[in-house]
Amino acid sequence: QVVAVYGTLSDLLSVASSKLGIKATSVYNGKGGLIDDIALIRDDDVLFVCEGEPFIDPQTDGRPQEELTGSHTDWLTLNVGGRYFTTTRSTLVNKEPESMLAHMFKDKDAWGNKQDPRGAFLIDRSPEYFEPILNYLRHGQLIVNDGINLLGVLEEARFFGIESLIEQLEIAIKNSQPAEDHSPISRKEFVRFLLATPTKSELRCQGLNFSGADLSRLDLRYINFKMANLSRCNLAHANLCCANLERADLSGSVLDCANLQGVKMLCSNAEGASLKGCNFEDPSGLKANLEGANLKGVDMEGSQMTGINLRVATLKNAKLKNCNLRGATLAGTDLENCDLSGCDLQEANLRGSNVKGAIFEEMLTPLHMSQSVR
Repeated sequence: QVVAVYGTLSDLLSVASSKLGIKATSVYNGKGGLIDDIALIRDDDVLFVCEGEPFIDPQTDGRPQEELTGSHTDWLTLNVGGRYFTTTRSTLVNKEPESMLAHMFKDKDAWGNKQDPRGAFLIDRSPEYFEPILNYLRHGQLIVNDGINLLGVLEEARFFGIESLIEQLEIAIKNSQPAEDHSPISRKEFVRFLLATPTKSELRCQGLNFSGADLSRLDLRYINFKMANLSRCNLAHANLCCANLERADLSGSVLDCANLQGVKMLCSNAEGASLKGCNFEDPSGLKANLEGANLKGVDMEGSQMTGINLRVATLKNAKLKNCNLRGATLAGTDLENCDLSGCDLQEANLRGSNVKGAIFEEMLTPLHMSQSVR
């Protein structure tokens, strides 16, 4: 259209809208310069009017600019959660061609992206987590400022499908986590736990590491030490009445004179431990259970073990001199080379036990053959 230019720029846009049947918002000269004052227009100037989209010269055979240059070089503005980011189409497309961002902006209007009144493409995501992703697409390096949660950036990378960035973020998150603390719990720490726990409440210590700790003379009744590491611990004179030591590691520990009434030590490992003078005998009739325990080489001399359950336990090379084993269950127990001198084995069940090399000197009561059939 050839029109007379007069009045203000608004008048020109109004005339152009009427003549061309569009809602004209911007006017460009022949070189793509945005005209913001009507005084800049000269006679016979060729003007280009648009509805807000970037300038494209219609005289280039109707082909998009990216096809002429061989790359997506037009600029875009993104409104991400209320914050504006300006970048090129090639940045969003070239680095990760299979990502959601690439599919959104590879072809104009193919995705149907919504735009705000300023023409910026609306994306309802967190801007602080989107910024590191955009920078990664620009230069290929993961750079996250202090105070930005890497987990948030990872979720954005997964949302937009930036596959090459996801692996980097997962590694960065793993490296940023503090190393797992497997150091043993000290006596001071444990006493603090004990003082904060009511006497009638069970303290759950399952699987904890107490290796080498000094827990001597402490009241440890009813505590759950199941599968805990108590190797080389000092538990001398400790009260472990009804404590649960099932599958716990007590190897090399000292439990001399400890109170072990009603203790549960099923399948525990107490190899090489010292249990001299311990009391396993509960007057109320509650019996200690050491079934299947590994007690190789333990020293249990002088311990009170009336009614104790040592069925299929291993007591090879153990010292049980002068122990009270009245009514004890030793069926299937390995007593090879075990020193049972001076023991009271009245009514003890030794059926199927291995007594090869065992010492039965100075027995307090006779040992009948029916008690030990091998």
